Amino acid sequence: MAKISDEQLKQVLEAALLVAGRPMTPQDLLDSVFQGFTISRPKLVKALKALELDYRPRGIHLVEVASGWRFQADDALSPLLSRLWVEKAPKYSRATLETLALIAYRQPVTRGEIEEVRGVAVSTQIIRTLEERGWIKVVGTKEVPGRPSLYGTTRQFLDDMNLKGLSELPELMEITNPAERLEEVTHE
Repeated sequence: MAKISDEQLKQVLEAALLVAGRPMTPQDLLDSVFQGFTISRPKLVKALKALELDYRPRGIHLVEVASGWRFQADDALSPLLSRLWVEKAPKYSRATLETLALIAYRQPVTRGEIEEVRGVAVSTQIIRTLEERGWIKVVGTKEVPGRPSLYGTTRQFLDDMNLKGLSELPELMEITNPAERLEEVTHE
């Protein structure tokens, strides 16, 4: 087995993550780029965290998301960099965003349960849009008559939202008296 210095390890990690074009887990890296080297998983993770610190003051950051580690531009630079993006981010309807939020916070959840909370039917197009985006998927079926599909979010959702896991979702504000809260919001 070949050896590699700490500095070389960081250089190879940096290049591999840039070339891969997708998030990579430490295991992905060990199984591909570092196959044949005597590198432990803890040593690799330590090198990733060192690189993360190295990139903190720069315009590019090394971040850990649900699918692994990746390089991305600093969020503060988005207004300047947006001119470089060819694809315009799609605008999603309020109904689509509400449906996504319900799935994210209550998963696994059935379409009927989403409709019960929203008070209106969830169109097939909304579900299809979220599935095509790769943000939700069928994660099972509920053990009730009709066996409705249960929906949950995907790793792609977590990656696109810059989350490592669902525990990083923002806290939901509890509204005990909706009429009172509406009054507060309209007078602020």
